[in-house]
Amino acid sequence: MKLHHVIEAQQFNLPMLHDLFDSAAEMERVVAAGGTQEFQKRIMAALFYEPSTRTRFSFETAMHRLGGRVISTENAAEFSSVAKGETLEDTVQILNGYADVIVIRHHEVGAAKRAAAVSQAPVINAGDGAGQHPTQALLDLYTIRKEISSIDGLKIAMVGDLAQGRTVRSLAYLLSKYQDIKIYFVAPALLKMKEDILEHLREHHVAYQEDTDLDSVLPLVDVVYQTRIQKERFGDRIADYEKCRGVYVINRHALETMKPKSIVMHPLPRLDEISMEVDRDPRAAYFRQAQNGLYVRMALLSMVFS
Repeated sequence: MKLHHVIEAQQFNLPMLHDLFDSAAEMERVVAAGGTQEFQKRIMAALFYEPSTRTRFSFETAMHRLGGRVISTENAAEFSSVAKGETLEDTVQILNGYADVIVIRHHEVGAAKRAAAVSQAPVINAGDGAGQHPTQALLDLYTIRKEISSIDGLKIAMVGDLAQGRTVRSLAYLLSKYQDIKIYFVAPALLKMKEDILEHLREHHVAYQEDTDLDSVLPLVDVVYQTRIQKERFGDRIADYEKCRGVYVINRHALETMKPKSIVMHPLPRLDEISMEVDRDPRAAYFRQAQNGLYVRMALLSMVFS
C-alpha cells in the first residue's frame, strides 16, 4: 500500500484497509519484542493546535517504537509563531525543513487538507475541528475486527454528539466500504448526524436508522460507540449543552440489555457517559481500543515512510 498524506477516511479502500490491519497486527508483535530501530533517521513533527492526550502520546510513542525521533508542540496556537500571526501554510512549509512527517491537529475543518497542499513531507490528520479524525476511525475499525472478527454484517450504534463528532463521521465513511452494515444514529435532536454523512450512506446503500431512544437500540447491536457531549463545540450556547449532556449513559442497566458478545467503544476522554462500573465488564473495549491506536499509528507511519 502506498500512502503519502493521510487526510480523510474516504481515501482508504478495502485492500488498503486490509494491508494496514495486517501491518498493525505485525506492529503488535514488534512492540512485544521491544520495538525496532528501522526508522531511526526519521523525525516526526507533532503540531497540535488543540488539546490531546491519547492521539499525541500514541503518535509520539509510535514514532519512538519505530526508532525515530519526535519534535512537538502541545499548544501550537499559543506557544509557536502562530501567536505572532503566522499562517498554517507558512508553519507547515517551515516544518518541511525539519521533519520527515507532520502530524497535525487543528480546530478548523479542512486545516489538514490546507497543510497537505503546501507540504512535501507527508501530513497526517490527527483531527480537524468537527471535520474528520481518520486515524481514530482506522483504529476503531481495527478494534472491531479484533474484538468481533468480522466487520461485514455489523450492526453499530453511534451515540451522543454526532453533529460535532469527527470520530463518528470518519468511522461512518469507513463502514460504508463493507457489506450488510446497519448504523443506528442515537442522538438528541440538536446533535443528530449531519446530512452529508447520511447522503453518503444512501449513495453507498448502507442501511441506517435515526433514533433518540438508546434503550430500544442496545439489544439490537454488536457495537455501542459512545461519544462525549463536547462542551467546547457549543461556544456560548450553554443552555443547549445542558439539554444534551447526560441524556445517554452506559451503566449496569444498559449492559443488562446488550448482547452478551457485543462491545462498548469510546474514543475518549469520557466524562459521565460511561459509568466506571462498566470498566469491569469484558465488553468494555475502550481501553483496548486506545491501546490499538499505537499499533495502527505505527503501521501508518511505516507506510508513509516506505
